[in-house]
Amino acid sequence: MAFPVLQFNSFLIKLVFLLFSALFAAGQSECNVKLGSTLSAGDTSLWSSPSGEFAFGFMPLQRSDNEDLFLLSIWFYKIPEQTIVWSKNEYPVPEGSKFQLTNEGKLILYDPQGKEIWTVNNGGSTCAAMLNSGNFVLINGDSKYIWESFREPTDTILPGQILGMDGNLNSRQSEANYTKGKFQLSLQKDGNLVLYTIFLPTGDESSAYWATGTVSKNADFQLIFDEAGYVYLKQGNKNIRNITKNDMGSPQEFYYMARIDYDGVFRHYNHPRKNYAVGTEGCKSSWSIIQNTPEDMCGAIVGDLGSGACGYNSYCVNSNGKPQCFCTDGYSFVDSFDKNKGCKPNFQLPSCQQNGWELNMDSIEFKELNNTDWPLTDYERQTGSQVDESRCKEFCLQDCFCAAAIYNGNTCWKKKFPLSNGRQSKDLNRIALIKVPKGHMTNTCPKNKDQSTLVIIVSVLLGSSVFLNFLLLFTILISFFFIYHKKMLNLQFDSTTFGVRRYTYKELKEATGGFKQQLGRGAFGTVYKGVTPSIPKRYIAVKMLNKVEPEGEKEFATEVNAIGRTHHKNLVNLLGYCHEGENRLLVYECMSNGSLASLLFGISRPHWNKRVQIICGIARGLTYLHEECSTQIIHCDVKPQNILLDDFLTPKISDFGLAKLLLAEQSQAALTNIRGTVGYFAPEWFRKASITVKVDVYSFGVMLLEIICCKSSVEFAMGEEEEALIDWAYDCYSKKKLNKMVENDEEARNDMKNVERLVMVVIWCIQEDPSIRPSMKRITQMIEGVAEIPVPPRPSVFSSS
Repeated sequence: MAFPVLQFNSFLIKLVFLLFSALFAAGQSECNVKLGSTLSAGDTSLWSSPSGEFAFGFMPLQRSDNEDLFLLSIWFYKIPEQTIVWSKNEYPVPEGSKFQLTNEGKLILYDPQGKEIWTVNNGGSTCAAMLNSGNFVLINGDSKYIWESFREPTDTILPGQILGMDGNLNSRQSEANYTKGKFQLSLQKDGNLVLYTIFLPTGDESSAYWATGTVSKNADFQLIFDEAGYVYLKQGNKNIRNITKNDMGSPQEFYYMARIDYDGVFRHYNHPRKNYAVGTEGCKSSWSIIQNTPEDMCGAIVGDLGSGACGYNSYCVNSNGKPQCFCTDGYSFVDSFDKNKGCKPNFQLPSCQQNGWELNMDSIEFKELNNTDWPLTDYERQTGSQVDESRCKEFCLQDCFCAAAIYNGNTCWKKKFPLSNGRQSKDLNRIALIKVPKGHMTNTCPKNKDQSTLVIIVSVLLGSSVFLNFLLLFTILISFFFIYHKKMLNLQFDSTTFGVRRYTYKELKEATGGFKQQLGRGAFGTVYKGVTPSIPKRYIAVKMLNKVEPEGEKEFATEVNAIGRTHHKNLVNLLGYCHEGENRLLVYECMSNGSLASLLFGISRPHWNKRVQIICGIARGLTYLHEECSTQIIHCDVKPQNILLDDFLTPKISDFGLAKLLLAEQSQAALTNIRGTVGYFAPEWFRKASITVKVDVYSFGVMLLEIICCKSSVEFAMGEEEEALIDWAYDCYSKKKLNKMVENDEEARNDMKNVERLVMVVIWCIQEDPSIRPSMKRITQMIEGVAEIPVPPRPSVFSSS
């Protein structure tokens, strides 16, 4: 009987061995990085997750200098915006640096000379893995994670990630600078989740500007980001506070992340999973902000210390949850690439010395900003019925320490440098009076008697030599020449136009060579090509406006203010303006590839994929104007001639915000005699009904149709056709003959499913009833494939034409 027993024991041993082998293999199946593996900064090597959605490696940093630096990081790999979610932000490294999982199981980052600059010194790991969750881990022989990137987050958390007690997220310094910034999200030991401003470089906490207030003696808290996209606080096994208030969308359709951004706002983002792969047809979608915490960053910070949401001497304007920083007249940004660092005066600081400009009353002026306040740094207050705005200015004028004064009706607060926690909001019933030297010159200091005497003595000494007199005269002439030209080239700022530069008419006449080279002419005016006075090789487009409302400069400045506060990659950037007498001119960046009309209706049509990308860009730009900028803007003249293209054929909307600058009869173009054609104008223009953003939706629909077929709606109706382009398009759609719309366009004919989707969007846009037309945001989602497109109803315009 011994033999069968031995056989059974042998069987058990083999069975146990197989079980252990299976368990070991299961633990090792995650291992996609073996011992000895290396990555090098400057090449294309990376460690990707099994799904390919995340990658670990060296990401090149965008730098203003010529040095190539790289960030050891984890990023979303499949989407076009390869968004970084984790990094060793203290250590951007030069090309030639190396990262290795050593044979001893350590993670080590080396500089090009082989010096260790960062180490995970756990040892004992048998492999590493980049997981599908976005977590990079070290794994030991027991298949346990002995180190995780999820446990050492930077500014971002992902679904499946947990922030434990005393855990922090730290903002970066700016969009492109990943070093630690001045904002922090902290889950404190008492269970309170808090957003702080911090002082650098020590990292000391300054003031809390948002908190959950979940303080408990029995603190056992975790901040959870679950797979459904919700962030919440958990105490023990109980969910006690939802941080995510808004619907993040289905996890099957969207990627998620939550991040404390460089401006201090904790934002929840989603990104469509559809159409994300590089090279696929259709729009390349982008990250969407689902929630801002806090919703108004400008008004959230109320602490006594620190600079506020923006830096010192600046003021903050909330634009749909995004704090935008501005300098007042006489000040400029400390760092033009990082506007959160504050503003510096373009003049000498008040010194209360006898030669200080602040003691010469005639050399001082005040710049006014309505609805603006710097609630801190006040050192004196005057109140009473006798305190009006002029008395408030006088109080500050007579005080050499006063940098600005705030007036609110019967109270005047005097402020000293640096001005902190500035904000502007329509809810602030205060006027900021900023004291600056006239002309903002740095040499406005009056000469005292001692200096005058010194000048006389020096002049007598110099006069003793004919040569020295000649030299002195020559020096004076050269100085006057440079001072004059510096004054001509120096671009003034207007406090009401949020940093948009103000030009003189003479400067723009010289910049355009006397308005010789005409780029185009439209309903708003004539456009001329020129070069900026300050940067000779930078081309500009100068629009000379026709028949501006004669209400005066205030209305013009108000509209320029609205235009100057709009910044989007699909809008033409307003660089400056001029208003002198009857002259009203706007200065824009010059678009090298002209208008969309010239591209669409030229000899050769642009490729289908490029046209689809242009459609996406225009839709996003209009969505920004309608829903995302601080002041809603109705364009009123959307057409291919007003879509300009840059070096990379990126579409940029021009002439936005100009409708209010024209006389009333100009805001509605004259109707044509073309049969059945209403052009780009929505039916409500003809009924004199109320004008809303839906007029732009209609115009966008007509233009979208033109982009699809590369046909001009005006030329189409002027030809042999007996119907308008929109009627013909609906006829093609209803009879399932969409291929007629893209004849001789092989790329489009190979993508008829996308053509049909876009034509359905067109039909929704051109509905006669404005209430039926979708919003531009909804249209953008339909174009990007994020939202379904219902079957559109038959437009009544079709039946009436």
